[in-house]
Amino acid sequence: MTNLRPSVTFFVSLFLCTSTLGIKAGWAEQINMGYSGTGLNSTLRRVIEKEKLWQKRGLEVRSIYFNSGNLTSQALLGGDIQIADGDLNAPLSMAAAGILDLKIFAVTFARLQHLFVVRNHIEKPQDLKGKKVAVSSFGSVSDSMTRLVLRFWKIDPEKELAILPSGNTPTRIAALVTGRVDGGLVTPEQLHRVLATGCCRVLADLADIPLDYALYGLVAPSSFLRSQASVVRRFLEGVVEGIAVFKTRQDVVLEVLREEGMKDRDLAIQIHNRLTKSLRPEPVPEPTGVQAVLDSSLNPRARTVRAQDFIDASLLDQIRASGVIDRLYRK
Repeated sequence: MTNLRPSVTFFVSLFLCTSTLGIKAGWAEQINMGYSGTGLNSTLRRVIEKEKLWQKRGLEVRSIYFNSGNLTSQALLGGDIQIADGDLNAPLSMAAAGILDLKIFAVTFARLQHLFVVRNHIEKPQDLKGKKVAVSSFGSVSDSMTRLVLRFWKIDPEKELAILPSGNTPTRIAALVTGRVDGGLVTPEQLHRVLATGCCRVLADLADIPLDYALYGLVAPSSFLRSQASVVRRFLEGVVEGIAVFKTRQDVVLEVLREEGMKDRDLAIQIHNRLTKSLRPEPVPEPTGVQAVLDSSLNPRARTVRAQDFIDASLLDQIRASGVIDRLYRK
């Protein structure tokens, strides 16, 4: 952990120095938000930014990219960022170990969203026994999800197959196409790339599997939530309105997907329809979904703690009671 801190601090400091140019002092209260990964959760964030939903609430949210959830959590621990947006595996692992005192105050995607893609010779889950399955890295969210699903299929991930660290989704696709592995998780927006090669097929759409899993969410240090409750509430109101825009204004989402490189309009519509079903108007952090993340962690300590100890839904309760969410869907 200690050898990562200098690089994280340097990156964040460099970003903040360059991004302050052109921003008037006192124009808005500023929040540094770290995020990792692209795709599902990133698209929602881009919609919020495009519609200026945080700015209209007097917030200047600086989105800072990190190439892993572990680095994002390191930045949260060091105070370089105040909020982390992304998978909950890394921050919960640190919280369970007593390294980081945090709370999950929203879960944007509460079910698995990836697709389990396999080489064509794999016909059913039991055919994976004795085979090789790709994950991004050991202990990553893709690793946790893969192990969770394998256990759901009554396959022991430690004994009955080999799990290989292969990098992010593009590199997992390359490993699948070349036959270095027999299966792996692929994000919905990348699925067409691997299917177009003719090498592989979808074994299962994980969204159809009846498992609660807090896939992506928002976390902050407990001290920040206590001292800056009004700021975090406005931030969360922007997220809630962003979800409403995502669910009701397809044109905005399609434009964001096009800016992210998705040129095929029909595919973009499919992705939007899929994500719309998964996004709940109220991004409630449910204990069952958070517990699933803890239970599937490689950190032994994570499997001994209670999900409820890391959840704070009080700000979302206030937003619901204010009638904001009802008004968003009555427009």
